Amino acid sequence: MADKIHPASKPPPSATATTGASFPPNKAQLYNSTRPVYRHQPRRSRRSCCCSCCLWITFTIILLIIIAAVAGGVFYVLYRPHRPSFSVSSLQISQFNLTSSNQLNTKFNFTVTARNPNKKIVFYYDPVSVKIDSKGIDVGDGIIPAFVMEKKNTTKLRSIVSTSGQSVDDNGGLRSDLKNKKRFPLTIQLDTKVKVKIGSVKTKKVPIRVVCKGIKAAAPTGKSATTAITSDVKCKVDLRIKIWKWTI
Repeated sequence: MADKIHPASKPPPSATATTGASFPPNKAQLYNSTRPVYRHQPRRSRRSCCCSCCLWITFTIILLIIIAAVAGGVFYVLYRPHRPSFSVSSLQISQFNLTSSNQLNTKFNFTVTARNPNKKIVFYYDPVSVKIDSKGIDVGDGIIPAFVMEKKNTTKLRSIVSTSGQSVDDNGGLRSDLKNKKRFPLTIQLDTKVKVKIGSVKTKKVPIRVVCKGIKAAAPTGKSATTAITSDVKCKVDLRIKIWKWTI
C-alpha cells in the first residue's frame, strides 16, 4: 500500500512580514533607527528669573540697612554725638540812624556764645559771616574769625557788625518805627563751614547756618548806646546740604 504524502508545513512568518519592514532596509528606515527620540524640555520662564533677581536685591538692601543701623548704634553708644549750640550773649547798638535821604547807618557790638557739649568730638569752624536783618532789610554785616571748639568747651565770639548807606523803604514799617522811636525786631544769621574730628578721624567741611530770632532793639538817642533784649532769643542750627538744585 502506497504511503500517503502530506504537504510540507509552511515556514514561520519572518520578522519582515510581521513588522511590514522590507529587507534590506531602505534609507528612511536607516535614518529613523539612528535618530534619537525627541522629548519635550520645559522652558524656564522669565518671570521666575526676575522674581529670583528681585528677591536677591531686596535681601541685599535689607542686609545693608541692618549693617548701617548696627554701625550707627555702635557709633552713638561710643561717642554720644550732640550738635553744638549757639546763643546771643549781648547785642549793643552804638549807631542806628536814618538820614533824610532814607539811608541807614548802623553799628552793632555783637557777642555770641558757642558751646560744644561733646566729650569726644572737636569742631573746626571756618570764618563766620554775620548778617543782621530787621523786617526784611539788611541792617548790618560782619565777620567772625575762624575758631576751634574743643571738647566740652564754651567759646565767646565777638564781632562788630555795621552797614553804611543802606537804602530803606517803608514796606516793612522799619522807617516808621525809627521815626516813632519804637522797638523793632532783629534776626541774626550766621553762615560758615565746619569740620568735625571724631577720635583721630576728620570729616569734610559741611556748611551750617545759625539763625537767632526774637531780638528786640531800640535806636540809640544821642551818644549813648542801647542794649537789645536777648533774654528769650533762640538760635537754631541747621546743616546746609545741597542736593542737586535744592539746599536742605
